Amino acid sequence: MSYTVALVDDHILIAKAIAGIIDNFAKYEVLYEVENGKALIEKFKLPKNIPDIVLLDIAMPVMDGFETAKWIKENHPEVLVLALSMQDDEQSLIKMIKSGAKGYLLKNVHPTELEKALDTLVAKGFYYPDWVTNKIFLSIADEQHSTDIVMTDREKEFLQHCCSELTYKEIGEKMFCSNRTVEGYRDSLFEKLGLKTRVGLVMYAIKSGYHSL
Repeated sequence: MSYTVALVDDHILIAKAIAGIIDNFAKYEVLYEVENGKALIEKFKLPKNIPDIVLLDIAMPVMDGFETAKWIKENHPEVLVLALSMQDDEQSLIKMIKSGAKGYLLKNVHPTELEKALDTLVAKGFYYPDWVTNKIFLSIADEQHSTDIVMTDREKEFLQHCCSELTYKEIGEKMFCSNRTVEGYRDSLFEKLGLKTRVGLVMYAIKSGYHSL
């Protein structure tokens, strides 16, 4: 199976170079490159121009990466957004994830890591390298120390299942409980950990050693 990719970057030469690299990957095809989010929205008006993945720069004129990721999240949540930026500061990282990005890479990565990121993104729905998870959890730790968090055995089991590709319904079947009970575990962990998304739960699980079943 092949996947289509759109590149959003105001640096034309960089976008062309990245497109050339991706086109050499077996499973991916670049549909087009545009210079900002507004141009991407114009492209999205035609169904044939809606890609599986958007590689999105952050700092752009007219409509930046934050606004663009948020628009995609609200209007085309099925499209996977992978931030590809030179910015590695915590504020940009967290804001981009909250805006809807499912992954974050720096532009100086090796092509093999870019391909790995794309593969993981389509397989699991997210991709965050170690430096990203470290920054995220340093931020979380500033607000709430992990030693203060008390989880039940069932919440820990649910957290482990969150790291799989199972849906919440399938997790309920694995745990022999109802969807409502699963939602209860999820909401309880959201509150205890100060998180809002499954991606956040997964990153917490990986960081805290709860990801191995």
